[in-house]
Amino acid sequence: MGAVKVSSRAHYGLRAMTDLARAHGRGPVALSEVARAEHLSQGYLEQLMASLRRAGLVEGTRGAAGGYRLARSPAEITVGQVYRALEGPIAPVECAEDGYVPGTCDQEPTCASRGIWQRVRASIEQVLDSTTLADLCHEPQAAFISLDQIERSSRKAMCTTK
Repeated sequence: MGAVKVSSRAHYGLRAMTDLARAHGRGPVALSEVARAEHLSQGYLEQLMASLRRAGLVEGTRGAAGGYRLARSPAEITVGQVYRALEGPIAPVECAEDGYVPGTCDQEPTCASRGIWQRVRASIEQVLDSTTLADLCHEPQAAFISLDQIERSSRKAMCTTK
């Protein structure tokens, strides 16, 4: 049985962004340095940086002293923004996406599971959108929360989305 997993694209992209966040204010960081520090392929990082640049999260500088830097401070960039720039919308199933058009799925009238997937999406969004790169840099354990905290967030999201 498969597990719900974050893609390597999102995982590696967030690692690279955290590395840039640690260097924030010190000028551009060469992608080769990020690749070495994070044990990632420079070619793959170049692909990720292109998506992050298009999303306005990083800026690139060419030349000998060039590299990448965050477009805003680490406290102003959320993990959710990074994830969406690399992966697109957060939704465990299509019918839980924000832009889902009601009636698209033939099973919708009798589907008993759509509500749970909407709650899962809301919980994931709450965690990702309330965690910044600064949080990851200054409090590495902030990313680890208890199941009880997730449950409370899910209940809160249910109450606010009704």
